[in-house]
Amino acid sequence: MNDEIKLAPLEGGAHTAQSSSADLQRLNDVGLELTVEVGRTRMTLGQALALGPGSVITLDRLADQPVDLLVNGMPVARGEVVVIDDVFGMRVTQIVASLEATAGQAQAQVEEAQRAAGELAA
Repeated sequence: MNDEIKLAPLEGGAHTAQSSSADLQRLNDVGLELTVEVGRTRMTLGQALALGPGSVITLDRLADQPVDLLVNGMPVARGEVVVIDDVFGMRVTQIVASLEATAGQAQAQVEEAQRAAGELAA
């Protein structure tokens, strides 16, 4: 018995650079959620319920460290917070390599799991 599979050629021939560009143009209107993350913290439910006007929450990032730009929850860039006409913005200073972004997210998930396990054990 022959295990080789033979496929019929695709109709229409190979894609040209022009048709590929047109295909990519269709993605221009796809919506994405962008988030600028200044920092994170963990607290107990009791601490969260005790928050009120004037409460200060300490984050895990120093004031001079760059903030993260997340696209659909994945880190893609780092930068600094700016103010433009009384509105916050972000100046991108560094694009995060996809491998670095994936590793960073994996590390954050591991740390989150370790913290949760520690809280359960306590």
